[in-house]
Formats: sequence, structure tokens, C-alpha cells
Amino acid sequence: MPSVDEIYKEISETMKAGKVEKYGPEDLPAGPTLESSKEIYVVEGRADIINLMRCGISNTVALEGAKVPESIKRLTKEKEATALLDGDRGGDLILKELLQVTNVKYVGRAPRGKEIEECNCKEIAEAIEQRVAVADLFKPKKVERPERPTERQERPIEKVAEKPEKPKLQLPEQITQTAKALVGSLEAILLNEKLEQVERLPVSQLAEKLQLITGIDTLVFDGIITQRIVDIASEKNIKRIVASRVSEAVKPALNVDLNTFHEIIPAG
Repeated sequence: MPSVDEIYKEISETMKAGKVEKYGPEDLPAGPTLESSKEIYVVEGRADIINLMRCGISNTVALEGAKVPESIKRLTKEKEATALLDGDRGGDLILKELLQVTNVKYVGRAPRGKEIEECNCKEIAEAIEQRVAVADLFKPKKVERPERPTERQERPIEKVAEKPEKPKLQLPEQITQTAKALVGSLEAILLNEKLEQVERLPVSQLAEKLQLITGIDTLVFDGIITQRIVDIASEKNIKRIVASRVSEAVKPALNVDLNTFHEIIPAG
């Protein structure tokens, strides 16, 4: 058990760091410099706020639940926000929700299996230093290509037949053929888990149809992937969307893969 002196010292240090305040109509726990700071940290709970204040970080606000409060949605639009989350499944679920409904710019995580409230100041500093920009979370991984052979290794040009460019992304043949069939049609095809066609319909009716139907695994259509389509697909557990292109305003969902015709249909 800690001595009385140790307990008094810990309480004194906490009091020096500042007092946890309340923010917004939801009375969210917040650090004392939240409103005056241009950069803020969004954490999961009040205990995280206290621990960050011990480390000298007071521009913070807590979610206090899985549902994202309106005050935090607004703050992330007005300030540069970093989500600083626990390194467990709970943190994974909250991150997914934040990416859907807020404008957080960066994501930092506690060490795997550890919570922010348990981290020491060094671990918190490392989580902030190693934070990742949200825009980089969904960038495709670079595939290293083998080096081109030297001139001595190259065969004579006349003996080498040119091969058509391979697709950048390998998907099941059923999806590739479906995409080819839809180019220029302004239509959509819904595929089940076995990649069998369930329905073909005009793109103009797609959003309304998706809200009514179940059992769809893959959606392929000749059109633009919008945020509304992504949100409906996420709710309906549709695993993949393939379309002409993706709107720049779309925030990808973690449970839905987004691909374009250009990525899966070989040139020529």
C-alpha cells in the first residue's frame, strides 16, 4: 500500500495539472485548454483526460460512450483533431465510428492491449509521435516490382511478344466480367455471397433498392461511389463495391472495400 505522503503527492500533482471541466450541452469531460487550442485530442473517457493532464496535455475532450456526441462532430470541423484511443477492440470500434461521422485528422493508439488511462507519459508521447493521418489509413499498399533486367539479360526485342497490361488488383473473375459488362451502361448488378447475380437495375434506383434488399455480398455499378452508397453498404454488410470511380468526398468504411473499374479491368 502507498504511504500517506505518496498519496498526498499524487493528489497534489493532479490538482496542479488542472481541473477536468465540462464541455457542450452533453457535459463532456474536457481539459481546461480545449476551447483555446487550435489542436485537440479526442479520447474515450474521463480517466483518459486525467491521465493526459498529468502529462501536461490539457487540450482534450472525451466521448464518454460509443456514440459520437454532436459537440465533438462540431469540434473536429473547427479544430485539428487527433483521436487518441485505447489499443483494444473497443478502441477499434470507436475509431470506426469516428471515421464515419467526424473530421478527425490523425489517429494515435495506446500500445496493443493497453488503455490510454494506463499509459505512462512516455507511452502517450510515443502514441502522439507515431500517430497516422486519416488520409493515409486507406492508401493502398505499394507493391514492389522486380527490377528490370539489364541490357545483357534482355532478349532481342523481336523475340519478345508484348503482353497486355495486367490489372492492378486481382478479384474473382465473376466480378471482373460483371464490371466489363457494365461499362457505359449506367446500370448496377447485385451479387450474392457466391457471386451470383441477384438483380440488375438502373443506377438511379440503386440507393433505394439497397435499403430494401438483404444478402448482397458485392455491388458493381457504372457510376460514382457516393457517401450515401457507402453508408448503406456498411449497414447492409455489403463487403465490396466496384464502380466507375469514387467521389473525393467519400470517407471509406472499414468493413467495405472500394474499387474502381480502372483497378480491375486490364487495359486493352
